[in-house]
Amino acid sequence: MAQRTYLAIDLGAESGRVMAGLWNGKTLRLEEIHRFPNGPVHLAGAMHWDVLRLWAEIQNGLAAAAKKYGPSIVSVGADTWGVDFVLLSARGELLGQPRHYRDARTNGMMEKAFRQVPRAEIFAQTGLQFMQFNTLYQLLAVKQDTPELLEQADCLLLMPDFIHWALCGARAVEFTNGTTTQCLHPLERNWATGLLEKFGLPTRIFPEVVPPGTELGALRPDVADRSGLAKVKVVAPPTHDTASAVAGVPTANTGSADWAYLSSGTWSLMGAEVRQAVLSARALEINVTNEGGLDGTYRLLKNIMGLWLVQQCKRAFDARGATHDYSELAQLAGRAPALRSLVNPDDSRFLNPPDMPRAIQEACRETGQPAPQTEGELVRCAYESLALRYRQALGWLEELTANRIEVIHIVGGGSQSAILDQFTADACQRPVLAGPVEATALGNLLVQVRASGELASLAETREVVRNSTEVKTFLPGPAAPWEEAAARFEAVQGSGI
Repeated sequence: MAQRTYLAIDLGAESGRVMAGLWNGKTLRLEEIHRFPNGPVHLAGAMHWDVLRLWAEIQNGLAAAAKKYGPSIVSVGADTWGVDFVLLSARGELLGQPRHYRDARTNGMMEKAFRQVPRAEIFAQTGLQFMQFNTLYQLLAVKQDTPELLEQADCLLLMPDFIHWALCGARAVEFTNGTTTQCLHPLERNWATGLLEKFGLPTRIFPEVVPPGTELGALRPDVADRSGLAKVKVVAPPTHDTASAVAGVPTANTGSADWAYLSSGTWSLMGAEVRQAVLSARALEINVTNEGGLDGTYRLLKNIMGLWLVQQCKRAFDARGATHDYSELAQLAGRAPALRSLVNPDDSRFLNPPDMPRAIQEACRETGQPAPQTEGELVRCAYESLALRYRQALGWLEELTANRIEVIHIVGGGSQSAILDQFTADACQRPVLAGPVEATALGNLLVQVRASGELASLAETREVVRNSTEVKTFLPGPAAPWEEAAARFEAVQGSGI
């Protein structure tokens, strides 16, 4: 068959890119067309996303793709992180500058919400892990601080849905990202309007929820003219980047509960693929989340702070003149003492500290441990603490699914960290299969291939991933040191989960 080309717009918290997927009927080859930086913009004491600049960069990427692949391009779709949103007026004007999920406006907002609606009821209505930056608490902060924005708003669009609106005018929220909001009912698979009304939030602003693979329409004429992509369709992939990444896991055991995934990047999301949301009292107690997946699945997962700890340590090291790339930091960590100091990666002090190394040192001192001093010691503390948090999450997943998990698939950029891959295998005492790095782009693009009728199932989609990529295997080492460290890790956490 003639090569067909699909385009993925993939936005992360640090960078975005436009990727081409070159499909020959059996394998998908990826090519990066255009990469651009992303990050928070600080203005008047608040953190924002510069969505207009991001949209300009996306258009540059689409134009570059058109020049290279022209009429072979079939469709385009976007994925991003979850929870953050844009408010539009009835005339399509942006209302306010979209806030960054690490913005301080949601501090204390969960506790205020629980005084209105009990925590257990919110979980029963949404099935979502409680995190202060969830869309629900962001909306409550808007209602408290700038209620005029909600009064003027006609439509709420999550970040990838905003990109799709900019591309083709569709006002819809794709299901997988909708489930990150704590505003969507996990059994009805639609907005939890009763809950939203209890909080006094305007339910009229929540648009139609559509499943991944939905064709949203053709490019706006002006976008088509500027980009040269006149006949291209806009297709909603799994728009939450983790949902696309899980679709890109190269397992041969689709439909089985004997494997777990770890989508590793700025955040770590560790979970199992299940058919129904798990809403038990134990799930509430553990504070797990039920997020949507492909083909009606749910991603039962724990959201863990992730490589943010290492990224922010590097940022602090760089500012002090001790510049190292990530591979050099990994080497330094490998030479540092093993399992000496541990922290809970999900301690709220690590969400957005001004100085990550100092925050780690303070956490260690408070728990009676030696405070790591060198770059290697600090990074090793972060890596080992993450691995032990993964071990803990693995136990919870096995408990909630009543299945033993035999293998862990690590996908995403963090799968390139061999030291963390090995620590994960050691801590969890399970084989780790690392890769593909580009699982998110693969999942996004292959759902577009499916939407064009060339793949029939999730199992077929993952077979293409296996045919198109390679993985590395990490086998667990001796268990005893990690067993002892796991007991200390639980003590460090105290009563927190």
